Amino acid sequence: MKSTVRFQLMAMMFLQFFVWGAWYGQMSKYLFTQLNATGDQVGNAYTAFSLAMIIAPFFVGMIADRFFPAQKVLGVLNLIGAGILFYITQVQDADLFFWIMLAYCISFAPTIALTTSIAMRQMADPGKDFPAIRVMGTVAWIVVTNLVGFWNVGDQAMIFQIAMVAAAVLGLFSFVLPDTPPTATGKASFAQILGADSFVLFKNRSFLIFFLSSILICIPLSFYYAMANPSLTDSGMTNVENKMSLGQASEFVFMLLIPLAFSRLGVKWMLASGLVAWIVRFIFFGYGDGGSGEWMLYAAIILHGICYDFFFVTGQIYTDMKAGERIKSQAQGLITLATYGIGMGIGSKLAGIVTDMYTVDGVKNWTAIWMVPAGIAAVVLVLFLIFFNDKKAEAAVAKGEVVLS
Repeated sequence: MKSTVRFQLMAMMFLQFFVWGAWYGQMSKYLFTQLNATGDQVGNAYTAFSLAMIIAPFFVGMIADRFFPAQKVLGVLNLIGAGILFYITQVQDADLFFWIMLAYCISFAPTIALTTSIAMRQMADPGKDFPAIRVMGTVAWIVVTNLVGFWNVGDQAMIFQIAMVAAAVLGLFSFVLPDTPPTATGKASFAQILGADSFVLFKNRSFLIFFLSSILICIPLSFYYAMANPSLTDSGMTNVENKMSLGQASEFVFMLLIPLAFSRLGVKWMLASGLVAWIVRFIFFGYGDGGSGEWMLYAAIILHGICYDFFFVTGQIYTDMKAGERIKSQAQGLITLATYGIGMGIGSKLAGIVTDMYTVDGVKNWTAIWMVPAGIAAVVLVLFLIFFNDKKAEAAVAKGEVVLS
C-alpha cells in the first residue's frame, strides 16, 4: 500500500470516530442537563442509533454497494449529517430531539461500514494492514473525549458542534479518498442482505448460544454507553470525559493481548471472562463514589478493555471461524445487526425505563440502577457456561489452526 493511501485511510478512520466520539457518550448528560429529559427520553435517543444500525445494512447493500463509489456516498452522508447536527443544536424539546437524532443516525450508521469497506478494498492483506488503520479510530475517540473534558462542555450543545465540524471536514475529505467503485452486480434479495445464508450456523447449538448471548449482553452494554457519564458526574467524579477515555486506552491494550489470551484460554473462557468483567464493572459503578470509593469507578472504566475485547472482538473471531469463506461477510453483518441493532436497541430503551424507575424527586439511585445490568450479565454468564461447549473450536485453537492477525 502506498504511504499516501495509508495516510488517507488513517485520516478517514480518525475523523470517522472523532465525529462519533464527540457526542455519543456525552449525549445523555446533555439531555438530562439542557433539555430536562426523562430517563425514557434519554433511552429513546440512544435507541435511535440502534434503529439506524438495523436500517444501515440495507442502505449499504442496496445502494452504496451497487450504484455509487463508496467514497462519494461517504462524503454525501457526512455532509448531510453535518447539516442535521447543526439543527440538533437548535432543538429544545426532548421528544423532538429523538426524531432529529434518528434522522442523523440514519445518515451516520452506514458510514461505519463504508469506512471499513473503503479501507479493506485498498489493502492487499487486510489482516496485516487493517489493525494499524482501525486503531486510529480508538485514538480519535480518546482525543475528542479528552477535548470535551478539558473544555468542560460535556453537557453543552458544543458536543454536536464539534461533531458537525468534523463531519463536514470528513465529508469534503471523502471526495479525495482513493476511488472505491461498486462491486456488486444484479439485484440483491432482502434475505441476502439480511444475511439469511448464515442462518445455517444456528444448527450448531454453541453458535446459537453465543449469538443469543451477544444480543443479551448488549442490553447491559447499552446501560454503560447511555448512563455511565451522568452516573459518574453524580458520584462526584470530576473531569469525567477525560477519565472515561481510559476505557478506550484499555481497549487498545487488551486488543494487543487477545492473541496470547486466546491461545491460553480458548474460545469459551475468553468469552466468559468478558462476561465476568461486565458483572464486576457494573457492581463497581453502583457502589463507587467520587471520594474514598473513586478507585472502584476507575476500575469500572478500565475494565472496558476486557469487557469489549474479550467478548465482542473474540466473538467476531469465533464467528469468522464458524462461518467459512462463503458466508463470512454475511455472518459478521448478521452479528452486527443483532448486537448494535436489536440488543442495544432493547438495552437503550430499558436503560431509560430503569433510570426513571429508580429516580425520586429528581435524584437517581445509581446503585439500584446499575444492579439491573449486573443481574442481566450474571444470567447471561450462567446460561453461557451451561450451554456453550464448542469442542471443535477449542480443538482448532489448541492446534494453532486459528490465526490472529
